[in-house]
Amino acid sequence: MLAIVNSIALQGLEGVIVKVEVDVSNGLPGLDLVGLPDAAVRESKERVRAAIKNSGFEFPVKRITVNLAPADIRKEGPVYDLPIAIGILAASEQIDVNKCIEYIFMGELSLDGAIRLVNGSLPAALAAKEQSYTKMVVPASNAGEAALVQGVEVFPASDLTQLVSDLKNRDEMKPQQVDVNKLLSDSAKPIQDFADVKGQLAAKRALEIAAAGGHNVFMIGTPGSGKTMLARRLPGILPDLTFEEAVEATKVHSLAGQLQPNQALITRRPFRSPHHSASAASLIGGGRIPRPGEVSLAHHGVLFMDEILEFRKDVLESLRQPLEDGIVSITRVQSSLTYPARIMLVASANPCPCGYYGDKTKECSCTPNQIQRYLRRLSGPLLDRIDMHIEISRVEFNELENDKPGESSASIKERVENARYIQRQRFSNNIAVACNAQMPASLVRKHCNASQEARSLLRSAFKQLNLSARSHDKILKVARTIADLAGKFKTIEAQHMAEALQYRNLESELFG
Repeated sequence: MLAIVNSIALQGLEGVIVKVEVDVSNGLPGLDLVGLPDAAVRESKERVRAAIKNSGFEFPVKRITVNLAPADIRKEGPVYDLPIAIGILAASEQIDVNKCIEYIFMGELSLDGAIRLVNGSLPAALAAKEQSYTKMVVPASNAGEAALVQGVEVFPASDLTQLVSDLKNRDEMKPQQVDVNKLLSDSAKPIQDFADVKGQLAAKRALEIAAAGGHNVFMIGTPGSGKTMLARRLPGILPDLTFEEAVEATKVHSLAGQLQPNQALITRRPFRSPHHSASAASLIGGGRIPRPGEVSLAHHGVLFMDEILEFRKDVLESLRQPLEDGIVSITRVQSSLTYPARIMLVASANPCPCGYYGDKTKECSCTPNQIQRYLRRLSGPLLDRIDMHIEISRVEFNELENDKPGESSASIKERVENARYIQRQRFSNNIAVACNAQMPASLVRKHCNASQEARSLLRSAFKQLNLSARSHDKILKVARTIADLAGKFKTIEAQHMAEALQYRNLESELFG
């Protein structure tokens, strides 16, 4: 008998419906699996055989042929264990095939019949909805994330015995329910607070501007000046994730297997901090079986590259496309995948190999040539894509001994959210732009209207600092954010432009 069960294959974040065709016929006993399976799918034969027997069902002692169609798409991972097992049970008439045909199944089977969690349940549910499927069976640990998709009923399954019983009594099956508002409320309080940071008022102000406009930041300063401490507190002043942003971030983490068991939603803005030994594939994504990299895992959050000058040159240069386009394109012979990468890049570095160039109290031991070679590891085109350059100075003893707490992340976040509200109103007709940093050139010309005095300042700086056209637009975007924080919604004044220009000084002072 022939039985057909639905499953799904993920190509990046896109899904393709897979028909698991199972034929049980007389002949030499055996199980043949065809349809371009990888090693993990081929191994499912033994897992399925043991799971069916240990769940109290009969494994047919017949010739079994399983075809995963379409046959020209490579099938990867253990997600096909469950649909193959259901297909065998249906083809051997142990369950009614008509009760399975409207569902999409995905899940890994253990030898005792338990259904284990798999990667990619959320993007799979979104793909199912796009292709007009309304019912889906997933492992119980994945049910929360898949149930976020409105219009798809998601049924949790903990083991094969329970699932077959539910399919026989479908009226008693209850879909998973998720309280989205409760999930999002978990992100209210920041883990690390700016109140803990002593001194560094100028740096805090710069990071507030960066958070308000979504701008990339480069911090340079001596060891121990607080660069990492400041960066780790940045997510606490960023606006809360919207539901749409949370779903997008969760899709990437689900595909990469980064969600915790029973975690339904990413509720805090991601903060990723790769080590400087990271490869280009781990940062951008790729591999033999392409997977999202750190840039995509930081989608709608912060990618912090501590000691950025210690990263390999090819790794740094691979950041150009995601910083410019907000996406990562991975091309292989058989396919081309695209992952989202709308990030805030926060980079930090020492000013020289020894770390003390320009320090007021400790003498630098590096030669001018060593300093220039070290700084030029960060190329001009990449530096040009970073909106704000901040010099972090050493914290004085009196500031460290001061018991008065600094301004809290909550109060800074309130000002940031007010500025972001202005920006949402400004870009309400353009859903692709969420903040000032994402404005294309056409919107820069439309929304970054500057006074005559502010224009004069920008004109002088453009000539003196030898700025590029990209730097010109970056300065206008930062000035627009500063004006938003000041409550000036229409015109950029001279003081806003002057503050924005000071965040490009390091480009000429240190990097020539």
